[in-house]
Amino acid sequence: MTTDLRTPIAVDLDGSLIHTDLLLESFLLLIKRNPLYLLMLPLWLLGGKARLKAEIASRVQLNAAALPYTHALVDWLKAQKAQGHPLWLCTASDHRLAQAVADHLGLFDGVIASDGALNVSGANKARVLIERFGDKGFDYCGNHSVDLAVWQHARAAIVVNGGADLQAKARALTQVTAQFDAPGGQAKAVLKALRVHQWAKNALIFVPVAAAHKLDMVTLGSALLAFVAFSLCASSVYLLNDMLDLEADRQHHSKCKRPFASGQLSVLFGMAAAPLLLVGAFGLAAALLPLKFVGVLAVYYIATLAYSFLLKRLVMIDVLALAGLYTIRIVAGAAATAIPLSFWLLMFAIFIFLSLAMVKRYAELYAMRQQGKLKAQGRGYQVEDLHLLQSMGSASGYISILVLALYVNSPDIAVLYKHAKVAWLLVPIMLYWISRIWMQTYRGHMDDDPLVFALKDRISLLTGAAAALVLVLAAL
Repeated sequence: MTTDLRTPIAVDLDGSLIHTDLLLESFLLLIKRNPLYLLMLPLWLLGGKARLKAEIASRVQLNAAALPYTHALVDWLKAQKAQGHPLWLCTASDHRLAQAVADHLGLFDGVIASDGALNVSGANKARVLIERFGDKGFDYCGNHSVDLAVWQHARAAIVVNGGADLQAKARALTQVTAQFDAPGGQAKAVLKALRVHQWAKNALIFVPVAAAHKLDMVTLGSALLAFVAFSLCASSVYLLNDMLDLEADRQHHSKCKRPFASGQLSVLFGMAAAPLLLVGAFGLAAALLPLKFVGVLAVYYIATLAYSFLLKRLVMIDVLALAGLYTIRIVAGAAATAIPLSFWLLMFAIFIFLSLAMVKRYAELYAMRQQGKLKAQGRGYQVEDLHLLQSMGSASGYISILVLALYVNSPDIAVLYKHAKVAWLLVPIMLYWISRIWMQTYRGHMDDDPLVFALKDRISLLTGAAAALVLVLAAL
């Protein structure tokens, strides 16, 4: 159905025109810029919600082009505009942010938004629209129960991203002339946001257990609990990282499909779930695991925060930090099971993980080059750094194999392996694997975290099985 040509259409912004909330997005931009602004929020809020929005909006710069728009609604609005309908953007977001969206789309005849004094939401929004267009003198696009106060005075309702219950309530107040259903697959989006597949990296916690040959149930149980605690903590970090990286992710060829960046999942969900997961992780660790593990988990969390806020934008510091975050999982496994850490294992881990961290950066830059971009968004690298990253990364990988060779040739290996010479076969196996990883990366086939890639790659799995068989034969 179409609306009367003389009737202006007022369009809500948050959750309707876009699949996100600009107050939450601008808040994230603010704390990413400087976390100390958190101390100012209560003072701003004392002046009312409108002032809070104004204070935040005055300190951030919104990229309206990168927002996740409800494209079906935008197309519908373009059709209505072509038929002569006046279109007004009417939102509770601050007028600076709303104007940026309006300027980008070029669809609207005017903008009605919060101005620092009045929060244009619910009854306030209805009053403003009635003053401008008269009671029943406008149609309104909305998505939330708060919009019922507006629909009560609208000639017609356009329900966007609302469920059957909201549509029924809107029909009880006025005629519904159009509706745009919310995207499904919320459960899948939650799992994707938690990055459950990335939990595979936390299997590194079991490395000290396997290396020390302590495969009893008590030790394995402690390692499993550590794995769960680390996974919960990691998911908390992933949520926070994705929320802080919204703009950069939306400009990335594949990260733009992440739940928060694409608008599949509300930022509000991330803000609630991240602290809950963190509390669960530390609660489990404090109750069932040694205090030393709790300390390692705390170091991991602080390091990941430092990485998210700062370190990932610093050239070379970022890959060293990534290598450290991989290695700390091995340290955590040792702390959880009270197994002494081996110098050889730590040296091997540092160099192999530095190589894999550079694989990750190389793959990102390779994708940037394929898109014709000169530098990675939100990173300090340029496409011309590809060859340097390849040289340093492959060198680090080969150094890790040298460390392995020195260990196999040392007297230390005889403590755990009866037939130490058989372990020499590990050297060519690992040499082949790291060389192949870099070959795949160079050819542009590395489209995931290298450790996750290895767990899905058939050749890598066969290589891992061969290495495990060698270790079993050497131990017998």
